Amino acid sequence: MTTLTAKWRSGLLYAGVIAVVAYCLAPFYWMLVSSLRRTSDIFDTSLFPSVVSFENYRAVFDPAQGFGRALLNSLLVAGVTTVLALLLATFTAYAMARLEFRFKRLILTLIIATSMFPVVSIVVPLLKLFTDIGWINSYQAMIVPSMSFALPLAVWNLTTFFRQMPDELEHAAMVDGCTRGQAFRRVIIPLAAPGIFTTAIITFIAAWNEFLIALSMTNKPGMQTAPVAISKFTGATTYETPFGSQMAAGVLVTVPLVVMVLVFQRRIVAGLTAGAAK
Repeated sequence: MTTLTAKWRSGLLYAGVIAVVAYCLAPFYWMLVSSLRRTSDIFDTSLFPSVVSFENYRAVFDPAQGFGRALLNSLLVAGVTTVLALLLATFTAYAMARLEFRFKRLILTLIIATSMFPVVSIVVPLLKLFTDIGWINSYQAMIVPSMSFALPLAVWNLTTFFRQMPDELEHAAMVDGCTRGQAFRRVIIPLAAPGIFTTAIITFIAAWNEFLIALSMTNKPGMQTAPVAISKFTGATTYETPFGSQMAAGVLVTVPLVVMVLVFQRRIVAGLTAGAAK
């Protein structure tokens, strides 16, 4: 009886996992299948394309679409946002985790509270400000607002990782002749690498997928990021929506993130579990 119950529980567990995975992956699978259909078959509802066609991918890289430049813009904006956010968040999180000063908890609460404002609430003020200082159609107009949302999350995550490290690590390094800065650089940073790497992945994905700020701060095709470029794809006629091209572009935008997660999955898992226990 006990063995039978254990088998039922195991079967239900696997069934639940399969159901969740299928539910999460179904949109991506449909996007991939739709991208491989011919334009004439785009409204076909079969699980597999009747004829595999790459015409949508050729249409995506039509010079008129400017999608290649948009991918480079997304890579630049997401990369710079991630690097700057990590640099600032690492020092801030270390100070919040190790230093004792008044109102520290309040400051940390305010930092995370700034990320709760919806993007749409700050777009109009930022648009007015950036117009006045001449930042419209520039990379900094997309990077700076993205950092305002990436930084609080990065600080919060890294503060948790630094807190779970024993203070004796710095003390032992300083006994051996290191200054506090050298102990931070040579001891703490290497040990916190899984957490820093995980935070970098999360920050990069958020910046890569950002849409509203990039849409509002740019009106030149050469400055648009990939999500904005996809939203502005045009069909062969005025009233045609290029579903196939949009699906193909969606696949191309998603693939780098999937590859990055698969390649670095061990580091990501290590980072997510590093702060689980002290």
